[in-house]
Amino acid sequence: MKLRLYLFGLVCFSIFSSSNASFGNNFQQNDTLVNHKLVIYQMLPRLFGNKNTTNKVNGTMAENGSGKFDDINQKALQEIKKLGVNYIWYTGIIAHASMTDYSEFGIKINDPDVVKGIAGSPYAIRDYYDVDPDLAVNVSNRMVEFESLISRTHDNGLKLIIDFIPNHVSRLYHSEKKPLGVKDFGEDDNSSLAFSPKNDFYYIPGKHFQVPAGYLAGGVDYKNPLKDGLFDEFPAKATGNNIFKENPALDDWFETVKLNYGIDVQNNQNHYDTIPPVWFKTRDILIFWAKKGVDGFRCDVAEMVPVDFWAWVIPEIKKINPYIIFMGEAYNPTQYEKYINKGKFDYLYDKVGLYDGLKRLIKDDVNANVADIHFVTHQESVNVPNQMLRFLENHDEERIASKDFAIDPKLALPAMVITATLSGGPVMIYSGQEVGEPATGKEGFGGDDNRTTIFDYWGIPNHQRWMNNGEFDGAKLRPREKLLRKYYQKLLTFCAKSETIKFGKYYELNEIDNQKTLFGKKVYAFLRSTQNQIILVVSNFDRSSHFKQKIQLPKEILALLVKRKFQQVKAVNVMSNERIKIKDLTSGILVNIKPSESLILSINLDI
Repeated sequence: MKLRLYLFGLVCFSIFSSSNASFGNNFQQNDTLVNHKLVIYQMLPRLFGNKNTTNKVNGTMAENGSGKFDDINQKALQEIKKLGVNYIWYTGIIAHASMTDYSEFGIKINDPDVVKGIAGSPYAIRDYYDVDPDLAVNVSNRMVEFESLISRTHDNGLKLIIDFIPNHVSRLYHSEKKPLGVKDFGEDDNSSLAFSPKNDFYYIPGKHFQVPAGYLAGGVDYKNPLKDGLFDEFPAKATGNNIFKENPALDDWFETVKLNYGIDVQNNQNHYDTIPPVWFKTRDILIFWAKKGVDGFRCDVAEMVPVDFWAWVIPEIKKINPYIIFMGEAYNPTQYEKYINKGKFDYLYDKVGLYDGLKRLIKDDVNANVADIHFVTHQESVNVPNQMLRFLENHDEERIASKDFAIDPKLALPAMVITATLSGGPVMIYSGQEVGEPATGKEGFGGDDNRTTIFDYWGIPNHQRWMNNGEFDGAKLRPREKLLRKYYQKLLTFCAKSETIKFGKYYELNEIDNQKTLFGKKVYAFLRSTQNQIILVVSNFDRSSHFKQKIQLPKEILALLVKRKFQQVKAVNVMSNERIKIKDLTSGILVNIKPSESLILSINLDI
């Protein structure tokens, strides 16, 4: 594929239009290069601002505490921004089912039979027009407090993303705060029908919903008079993860009900020649939040909702704000281009491809091979690299420093370098990742699963040391945690600012053929280049061996160097600031990289 590469109005030499360089394409709008290099910081405000260190298993909010909107203050936002971050994904903002009693504020008590964890899952929404009362200092003033956070985020030069969960809602869904004239999901349903395109939910006629027995057996730590296994739902509704029976299992999304977008799922038939009611209701929800100043939506399990809906709704929302972004949680590489090109998503998760391959390398798995990276760049996302969101942690995945992943968070740094620099697309870190949070022990419903719980009231110890009781100065961090955060800050700041990382052409240097590589299975090397700069990236995943070798430049780059009469150049090691003199660039670059380390070498070609 031939490309035209624009760099702020400068036309690069035609020599860069090689087939290998097709990875790294950027999208144009009115002949202006689009900057896709979002640097996203994901946080759960309930965890982020929590200063309470009690961490009692299955503790209540009174016992274990909860962060508030107000905890994300000017200092916190500025320190996050110093990491190179330009977007914050605030997870768990919208009101979700919880076991905490807010009835004195007019919020209906939630039946604990269908709530996961005392704090509840942020992905079981109970009111799409309200925010989580846990996050408010003054519960009655909770929406105003969130609106203040929106303003505070913008005032600090940052943008914000919140979750949109289109596939399902809580079994307890009931909006107390919906605008005048808005109807609840299911309000006009004919529940005698298993499926109707006019219904918002799917039903199991004649059957009562059954609470999973294992939930009662496994949840005895929490005492509540309503926890009796007798939650009344008749007829039973289909469960969020496409379970069309009245008795979902404990490991199903039993606390949620699936929304009906006009697809008869059981018979694989579409019925949206006439737009179904759910389309309008979810569109109106997105409009509600967009008008409050939200800059983007992370769309949960986006592939479980028809692409035709996204193709319709995303342009509708962009009429309100053309710069608002939609970021889809996606796991099927065969559908990536469809959801981007037809569905109009700005970004999709790169979990199944890059994340999974890098995780094997970090863990030193017997099947680990940098050929996985090649497969991603040359097949899986070859046409949409800058629209794939790359990460090593999020709320669904194991913490890097957990006992069953890397243990030592430094072992993941070569992978983080690849994650951040491989394309001009977005990169994300999860709050606590930058200080090596290990997610140790059982928290409650979350269990001891190497993840920071999203279901329970909890404190994050490493993060709390950085937070330092609200000072956000890192004063209590241990030396190795300070060094780790400094590394992340250096890497992400560089990526956010570097024009070559944002817009440069990509050249793989491994020469992979049938999974045999020039540098072996544990080293990956590539170039990103513009007419005025070359950035060489080499990551050594080998835990015991140095990588010492001369790396030859691609013929296209060599031709440019000869044309511009370059030989001796000065380069900079980006992560150490060490200046390196290269006597003859055309003969290659000698690198010597320690085990589990990386090199980012910046070479300026300005005349």
